[in-house]
Amino acid sequence: MIDRRSRHLGASPVRAPAVGALAIAALLLAACRDRAAAADPGTPAGVGAETNDGNSGLALPVVGEPVHRGDLVLTIATTGQVRADRIARLRAETGGTVAQRFFTAGATVHQGDTLLQLDPRPFDLAVREAEAALAEAEIRLSGNLSSDSILLGPGQDTVRARNAVVLSGVPAAEVRLERAKLDRERVAVTAPFDGVIDRMDVATGERLSVGQDIATVVDMTHLRVTAQVLEHDLPFVRVGGVALITTPAQGGAAMHGRILSILPLVDTVARAGRVEVSLPAGPVGGASARPVRPGMYTDVQLEATRLPDRILVPARAVIERDGRPLVFVAKGGRAQWVYIFPGRSNGIDTEVLPDSSTGQIPVAVGDTVLVEGHLTLTHDAPIRVTAAAERAP
Repeated sequence: MIDRRSRHLGASPVRAPAVGALAIAALLLAACRDRAAAADPGTPAGVGAETNDGNSGLALPVVGEPVHRGDLVLTIATTGQVRADRIARLRAETGGTVAQRFFTAGATVHQGDTLLQLDPRPFDLAVREAEAALAEAEIRLSGNLSSDSILLGPGQDTVRARNAVVLSGVPAAEVRLERAKLDRERVAVTAPFDGVIDRMDVATGERLSVGQDIATVVDMTHLRVTAQVLEHDLPFVRVGGVALITTPAQGGAAMHGRILSILPLVDTVARAGRVEVSLPAGPVGGASARPVRPGMYTDVQLEATRLPDRILVPARAVIERDGRPLVFVAKGGRAQWVYIFPGRSNGIDTEVLPDSSTGQIPVAVGDTVLVEGHLTLTHDAPIRVTAAAERAP
């Protein structure tokens, strides 16, 4: 009995070496994995395939934009003010009483629309009176020519006829008739072009005098921006260059314009010149009208230098980890981080330069890089691209 118990108890020391061997094997396997991860240049040290919460099956929603090839436009940032190409301040060209007003302030009008109409009766009477005066003058002329024909000698008929016309008052009567007809045409005040009424300063029944303000019509279709450019930046601005215009009313969306002209005078106090920028034509009014209005202040980016044929990624996609710039590329439902060598940037796009050692660009045209939801991602994290931001042409 003693020998069996001894043999039975003596079996326990045999298991201890087996457990220690398993632990050593696990440590060796972990070391092999670390060496394999260190040997892979695309996988940063200490980065696994799990997300921040350790759940590899959780796909995080992100937003991506494509890598594209194009020109990188470097810009000059400044401010400007929106102006209308045409603003008509209508004034009364003849006196009279307003018989009817057809539009109010804020209404959209088209060229030739009647804004208001004066009482036409006084103007009709003035035309009839001028016609009667002209008829009377023509009768006097006829009588003068008949009486002078008896006394006229050879070569005197031309001079006498001209004198008779002047003395009869026919030319003056004709001028008065033309003026009366012109005043009658001015009974209706019309819109000079398509636009929106900014002010309507008269009311029905009001008596107008010559030169009195009637209305202000603003052309909302053709707008421009007058931007200030510091004098040391003026040499880099060129006519025909691209301009990006943003206003608070647009909610951050940018409009594309063109540099129309560089004005000659420089403000000696602000030490800045002025640049005229065109805005794309838009609807005149209504619900589809643009939120940009004359008088608004804008942020403007003017084209200064154009770098052609570059590989570009959105500037928002470039982040830093351990002091090195990188982007996350969406591949197979996972976020693969790729170190890049960024070049110049205009705040919207960033140029990607070739690797100094291999000469290769680590991203390709058409790759989807993440621009939202990527700041806290880890390498190879599962993702779900929920939307792709639409690029402006």
